Amino acid sequence: MTGVVTPAPLERAFFARPAEQLARAMLGTRLVSSVGGDVAAGRIVETEAYVGPHDPASHAAERIGRTRRNGAMFGEPGTAYVYRLYGHWCLNVVSDAAGYPAAVLVRAIAPLSGFPLMRARRWPDREPGRDRDLGRGPGNLTRSLGITGALDAHPLDTPPLWLETGPAPDASRVAVAPRVGVTRAADWPLRFFIRGDPHVSRR
Repeated sequence: MTGVVTPAPLERAFFARPAEQLARAMLGTRLVSSVGGDVAAGRIVETEAYVGPHDPASHAAERIGRTRRNGAMFGEPGTAYVYRLYGHWCLNVVSDAAGYPAAVLVRAIAPLSGFPLMRARRWPDREPGRDRDLGRGPGNLTRSLGITGALDAHPLDTPPLWLETGPAPDASRVAVAPRVGVTRAADWPLRFFIRGDPHVSRR
């Protein structure tokens, strides 16, 4: 299945907007992985925006600058920024413009296809849990989709990892809340999620 992309991935122009706008626009899009040759996919239901060097919670905040770890954040919009946190990989989508470090963290997906593969990756050493937990939380969704640091700086319009268009949620179902797990700018309302969706990591 590697190399088969149907429908076409989102064009890079989709990602060339401020992170706060992109975080909202990504709700409902499909995140697709063909890592290892088999396809698994999920609908994005929760995101968080990290809006630039003035954002003290960002990995590329002014006090940090550009480093080996955050280099992908300075890339073209639509680039993957993948980092490890507490033993888990996290997937971010670079936004805005090349050279301006802003990105959207994918916090949760609703699984759509590739369930056996996702279960085997998510629970390799025990009986599978609930399917709704396959993509609840940044570390769970990357594990289920086979996303690792090898995909850092990967262009997200190309296999083995890409985003496709999907049905956008009704505006009345889009909820906004403070980000999760940050100590700086913890009250900034930059987490977006589909209200009432059981796959959202936190409500």
